Amino acid sequence: MTLIRQLSTVAADFAAEFERLRHWSAETDAAIEGRVKDILADVQARGDAAVLDYTARFDRVNAPGMATLEITQAELQAALAAITPAQRDALQAAAKRVRAYHERQLQASGQSWSYRDEDGTLLGQKVTPLDRVGLYVPGGKAAYPSSVLMNAIPAHVAGVQDIIMVVPTPDGVRNPLVLAAAAVAGVHRAFTIGGAQAVAALAYGTATIPRVDKITGPGNAYVASAKKHVFGQVGIDMIAGPSEILIIADGTTPPDWVAMDLFSQAEHDELAQSILLSPDAAYLEAVRASMEKLLPALPREATIRASLQGRGALIHTRSMEEACEISNTIAPEHLEISAAEPGRWEPLLRHAGAIFMGAYTSESLGDYCAGPNHVLPTASTARFSSPLGVYDFQKRSSLIEVSAEGAQVLGRIASELAHGEGLQAHARAAELRLR
Repeated sequence: MTLIRQLSTVAADFAAEFERLRHWSAETDAAIEGRVKDILADVQARGDAAVLDYTARFDRVNAPGMATLEITQAELQAALAAITPAQRDALQAAAKRVRAYHERQLQASGQSWSYRDEDGTLLGQKVTPLDRVGLYVPGGKAAYPSSVLMNAIPAHVAGVQDIIMVVPTPDGVRNPLVLAAAAVAGVHRAFTIGGAQAVAALAYGTATIPRVDKITGPGNAYVASAKKHVFGQVGIDMIAGPSEILIIADGTTPPDWVAMDLFSQAEHDELAQSILLSPDAAYLEAVRASMEKLLPALPREATIRASLQGRGALIHTRSMEEACEISNTIAPEHLEISAAEPGRWEPLLRHAGAIFMGAYTSESLGDYCAGPNHVLPTASTARFSSPLGVYDFQKRSSLIEVSAEGAQVLGRIASELAHGEGLQAHARAAELRLR
């Protein structure tokens, strides 16, 4: 079986093949939905006892009580001290860049403001942080200290006073890099629980785990389903689908670089998607040859191969302009413009979670340390949603202070409209303030 399908926009069947390539159902398996509902209801009813039962069943951690599932601040700091100096330096350097980016984001869009109009009425907006948030950090197939930084730091910058982290620890193995990242990022409390039961505990609260206002962070199908079900009780960031990368290349980047960038998303899981668009047919063939050459040396070869064969593609386009338009149709999570003049093509791109410009800007730098958040919209939701940011940990309240003079103008307008809607009490409330 070939490693990756090759398509051409001039082919008669391109439209049909392209639709098959894009297809991914966000519908959760009915059995998972039913199980998640049972877990949520059980945690809501029994609290800590249910969390302990599910942690024993799914993570094989038999804890005598919730106290043993909480990671203390002393343990977080000990983990930070125990990792290698190179790991500690990398974590702190990444955290510094992520914090600097989100502090600029706060200055640009996260401030309260107000003004007074000509009659003295004050109008404005008050921006305040959420009181308490829950951060879900995946911990099943792999450990993700970078996810700790990307979720906790913008919450910290936004001013959230209580940041609660949950992370599954199968067989009780606590990853020191994850704990060290929590120490660096300023997590206030952390618990070694995961799955739907962790989402339920954060959403409803237990005797040990306080109820949060919002839950952020990716997880498996059970976590995604649980977040969907508790939305309304709490806020959520998004329902994440499989990871994606789309690369638009003009043929000037070394083929090995682009091949490895495609692998960087395919290695996440078998449903991840890697697509390369280029008007240069010879270049597409060179990248395909690089992929065949480089893949056998990678530890996650089987996962990458399954991902590429199932959902990957090399697509020959008529032009770079057509490649940009196809990208807009896909609205990818990660979009690389691997071209000599990336600034020429960026204005044509309307939908993407993050745009990586130029040959030296590998997507993996954005995952770890460039600064912008790596929690991004997937499955074409970049058409209407944005990366995780400071704004996800804030809320906005409108400010209105009407002067006596302003009430004479606004009161007459409101009275007229309220009578038109048949809401006489609304009208009278405004009329009572008229001279």
